[in-house]
This record gives sequence, structure tokens and C-alpha cells, in this order.
Amino acid sequence: MIEKITSRLRMPDGSINPWVIAVTVTLATFMEVLDTSIANVALPHIAGNLSAGQDESTWVLTSYLVSNAIVLPLSGWLSSILGRKRFYMACVVIFTVSSFLCGLASSLGMLVLFRILQGVGGGGLQPSEQAILNDTFPLSKRGMAFAVYGIAVVVAPTIGPWLGGYITDNFSWRWIFFINVPVGIISLILTSFLVSDPPYMKRSKFKEGFKIDYIGIGLISLGLGSMQIILDKGQREDWLSSNFIRVFVVLMLVGIIAGIIWEWREKHPVVDLRMLKNRNFAISTVAMFFLGFVLYSSTVLIPQFLQQLLGYTAEKAGLALSPGGAVIMCMMPIVGMLVSRVDTRILISFGCIVSAIALFVMAGWNLNLDYRHAVFGRMLQSFGLAFLFIPINVSAFAYVPREQTNMGTGIINLARNVGASVGIATVTTQLERRTQFHMGQLMEHVNGMNAAFRNSVSGFQAAFHTAGANSADATSRAYGMVYGMVQKQAAMLAFIDNFKMLGVVFLIVIPILLLLKRPRGAVKDVPVH
Repeated sequence: MIEKITSRLRMPDGSINPWVIAVTVTLATFMEVLDTSIANVALPHIAGNLSAGQDESTWVLTSYLVSNAIVLPLSGWLSSILGRKRFYMACVVIFTVSSFLCGLASSLGMLVLFRILQGVGGGGLQPSEQAILNDTFPLSKRGMAFAVYGIAVVVAPTIGPWLGGYITDNFSWRWIFFINVPVGIISLILTSFLVSDPPYMKRSKFKEGFKIDYIGIGLISLGLGSMQIILDKGQREDWLSSNFIRVFVVLMLVGIIAGIIWEWREKHPVVDLRMLKNRNFAISTVAMFFLGFVLYSSTVLIPQFLQQLLGYTAEKAGLALSPGGAVIMCMMPIVGMLVSRVDTRILISFGCIVSAIALFVMAGWNLNLDYRHAVFGRMLQSFGLAFLFIPINVSAFAYVPREQTNMGTGIINLARNVGASVGIATVTTQLERRTQFHMGQLMEHVNGMNAAFRNSVSGFQAAFHTAGANSADATSRAYGMVYGMVQKQAAMLAFIDNFKMLGVVFLIVIPILLLLKRPRGAVKDVPVH
């Protein structure tokens, strides 16, 4: 049955249609990226169902991010050891089985353990898919092929909170994990029949014998794992005021610094940092870091703003982001075609400028914002983001030898994920601290000498008197109403500060990106993503 179906998917020359392969390997990747955000809104339900505290339940997110971050840079090395197809299928199996086990978990400890396994499986999916697409498509079509992958990576975090909220409210939090199972099974079956390793990867080192860089693996795991814990727990623990965070800062510095020195000198490193000598790859890696920084932090900020200050439900806040995802889906194929005709530096600069403008538009939002303007702001930002993902990857791998593609995809995906974690930690911390700052400034004017304050208190007192409250109760409630208004305004100003900061980040990146060399179309067999 399967063989009959696959025979219909073959090209006249007998090869599998590359677009079928693109969709096949994108299925599991989409679910993996979705899992980085879908569980966020379900945490209160998970905590209540498993009798855990709110702070304890956040390890459901942290555990996944830590194991995912560790595996990402190792994925290229593991592909060379096991063979790319075998490694990719192993990742799909681990991710699918652990997703099923997450849905069955009866305690928080079990759920965290299975989330660690899920992160291990998910960490190898994105780099492997990028490498598979690179070897499947001819140079002229790689931009379009990468648009398919880009849609999954950029749209999934956008719809994750909405989908997670919908599933949790209407079914059970366990189904946010169970939905991965059928997708994983379909992806695994299709991959086994449709995907094959390129000739230069037919002989895996697993059969030939190989040397394992245990020290490199240990140092990288220590450094990246500690960094992820710091970024995820730092704000809750008040950063360096906590001994818990101080310990992990030391571990992070030891792991990262020693790991860089060791891997740079190692003859057969698990992460080949010497690839950063390639100017295009190094600059593109930096650009991908900042893309992850802004994309994920804004995806956290906008729903939070709509829910906390405007009273939107999680589902409605998610729906406000959804049209932005539709814009990206429409624009990615267009950018995929433009990337072979227009200088990538022009496309990237245009995307940064549009995205920065969108963020400055968001900085003009206020507490009277309507749904239409919220949707427009996100759609404008998404329009700009669509011009970044593909051109950055095209520039990154324009001068990278094909044999190093697997290693490069792991590094550049790590950069995006670390950027996402740093961005979320930054805006979360800034949101709280800038709210306190603006609260202090606004409260200086909340006194009996201020006419607006007196008028507001009098108005609220009169309203409460009319509703039947006595004089003392009306006065107390009036002051409470004014204090609540001040808190809301302070939070609004903090959100504005964050949107401005993200807009400035995009503008600062543009001069760095202009240092890229334009990919030459005449170059043969160039591994372009």
C-alpha cells in the first residue's frame, strides 16, 4: 500500500518529488517548535492537576528548553555518526514516545523527566530538516524550499499559546502532548519511505569506528544547560541576589569558556566553532540570534499585554496573533522567489526596517487600543519578519562546504533558540522593573495637591455612595480604584519601553548585516538554506 503511494510521488526520473520530502520533514519540526510555546498557558492547569506549586510547574518548560539546547549543537556530530536519516528518525521516535508519556504523567516529577526526553528528541529535528532540504533541492529552488521550513518555525510559536489555551479550556492539558503522537507516526512512516541520505553520508562513522569527544560534550552540556536554567529562572529568583542563580552562573561560565577553548583546539570537535571563521556564517549566526530575540520576546509581550491590561482571554489574545501567522505563510514563498533575484542584504535590511517600524507602532499603543489595531500591529511586524528568515539562512550557508552543513545547521539553530531565551528573559525582567520605575514616578503626583487626583477620588466616592456604600467604605474603595489605575498606567508605560527597545535592536543590527557577502549564483553546489 505504502509502496503504491510512494510510486505516485516519484518524478519521471524515478526520484521522489522534493516538495513531498519538504512537507514530510516539516511535519515533526512544526510540532517540535509548537511545543516550545504551547505548554505555557497550560501551566496553572498542570500545577493544579498534579498538586504542584506554580513555581514548581515552570520546570515543565525549563526542562524541555535545557535538554533541547544541549542537543541542538550536537546534532551535526550525531548525524555524522549515525547517518542523517537514522538520526532524524530516532529523534522523531523519541519525541513522539515522550510526548505520549508526558500526556500520561501522574506526577510533576514524571512529567519533567518525560519533557527532558522530549527535548532530547526535538533538539535534533530542526537542524536535520534544514540539512535534508539543502541536499534535496537544487540551488535555484532552495529559497522556496526553505520557505516551507520557515513557515513552520515562525508560525508555530505564534499559534502555540492560542492552541494551548483552546485545548486546555475545552479538553485537558494532556491533549497538548497527545496531539503530537499521530503527527509523529505519520512523519516517521513517510520519512522511512521517502527520505534517503546523500551519497557523501552513506557511510556513517558508527560502522567505521569513531572517537567520542567526551570532554567537549560534557562542557557544552554544562554551559548551555546552566545558561538555560539561569535565563528561565533568573527573574523569579531575582537574578544574582539568589545563591541558586550564582551557582549556575559559575557553572555556565566554566562550561562555556572551557568548552570554547577545548572545541577550538580539538581535532575532531562535536561542535566545530572554526566555522565561525567564515564571515557570512558568523554574521548570519549573530543575525539569527537577534531574530530569535525579537520574534519570541514579542510573541510573549503582545498576548501578555492584551490579557493583563485589556482583559482578553488567552484564546482571544492568541487569535490577535493568528493573522500575523497568515501573513508569514503568504509572504514566505514570495521571499523564497525573491532571494534568488535580489541581494539578500537588501531583503534583510528591508525586513529589519519594517519590523522596527511595527514595534514603534506598538510603542504607540494605549489602554484604549481596539482589536483591529492590535491585529494590524502584529501583521505589520510579521510582514517584516518574513523578509528575514530565508535571506539570513541563504547568506549563512552560501560559502559553507556541503560536508559541514549538518554542523552549521546545529549552530545557527542554537543561536536562534538562545536568542529566544535571552529575549524572553530580558523583556520579562524589564517589564517588571520598568513597571516599578514608572509606578514610583506616577505616585509622586498622587497626592492631595494634584487637582486631577482629587477629582478622580471625588468622582469614585460619589459613585460608591450612590451604589449604597457608607462614607468610609466609599473613600477606601475610591483610593483603591485610583491606585489600580496608576498600576495599569505604569504597566502600560513598561510595555511601551519594551516595544521601543525591540525596535531599536532591529535598527542596530542593520549595519552589521551589511557586512555580509552576497551569495554568488554562479557558485556550483553551494549548500544554501
